[in-house]
Amino acid sequence: MRASRLVALLLLLQARGGMTAAELAEELEVSVRTVHRDVEALGAAGVPIYAERGPHGGIRLVDGYRTRLTGMTSDEAEALFLSGIPGPAAELGLGTVVAGARLKVLAALPPELRGRATRLLERFHLDAAGWFRSGEAVPHLSTIAECVWEGRRLEIDYDRGDTIVTRTLDPLGLVLKAGTWYLIAQHDDQLRTYRISRVMGVAGQAEKAQRPEGFDLAAYWAESIATYEREAPRLEVTVRVRRDAYRRLEDVFSAAVIASARDVPDADPEPDTWRRVVLTLDWPREAAGKLLAMGTSLEVLEPPSLRAEVGALAIAVAARYAASESDAAPATEEPFAGARA
Repeated sequence: MRASRLVALLLLLQARGGMTAAELAEELEVSVRTVHRDVEALGAAGVPIYAERGPHGGIRLVDGYRTRLTGMTSDEAEALFLSGIPGPAAELGLGTVVAGARLKVLAALPPELRGRATRLLERFHLDAAGWFRSGEAVPHLSTIAECVWEGRRLEIDYDRGDTIVTRTLDPLGLVLKAGTWYLIAQHDDQLRTYRISRVMGVAGQAEKAQRPEGFDLAAYWAESIATYEREAPRLEVTVRVRRDAYRRLEDVFSAAVIASARDVPDADPEPDTWRRVVLTLDWPREAAGKLLAMGTSLEVLEPPSLRAEVGALAIAVAARYAASESDAAPATEEPFAGARA
């Protein structure tokens, strides 16, 4: 416990240049007396650490001193290498930077930790994108990321679906959610979220971006997700699903929808073949199309309006394909060879 605390103390001083004993005590969650004892122990071990008195004093390391990462635990080393996701880093224009940083950390690790970190890379791989998704095109992501990092305003052309608008933004942060990149920015004194794949053009500005005092990106995103999930329109739907196709629901609906499914026991006349459940679906406008994707393996029972909508959509789809087959049919009355027994 003390060894890891000493390493943490060293890294804090190395990162911040100097801190008071009270600041170190707060960061390390120990007493000021313990901090002074740790500083004495480090000095006795040969670490060039010293304390300055006075209003601008504090505990510091000699300029130029850098500790090697030999204080890393095996869990910390493994977590560090597992956290590097090469795809998103490359999209940000940081692929070679991440690779170089990994090599430097790997070289600094003691032999026993180096072996564990290397083995982790050989046996684990993180893929942030969802299934059947090659990833959205984000050609402007690196430029946006540069403006976010440097705190400069940017101008974007944004596709809202019905029109393309031009916005001058104060960029505040980037978020990667389920393989999709989002920009959090301020526009007209309001915080807004922009999907990076819908940015059609971007130009960085020389003017400094205005950042709201106390803005916390992680807290803002967590609150946004909670609000989105809480306020999204929902619809309860009763369906019967073939038991041998029930797992296909996972390919059509989100994990939250599957988790919300409630069985209706003893309600189906063919309980060995069909399973009757109540699903809570997000975005009712999209429900009919998603339910139809299950084909004849699913039947909508309630509400009647949705059942009618699915039925009408199925008829329209069948009519479209029937018309296509009629247009492509040969002039001869000879039956299609593939239909012969």
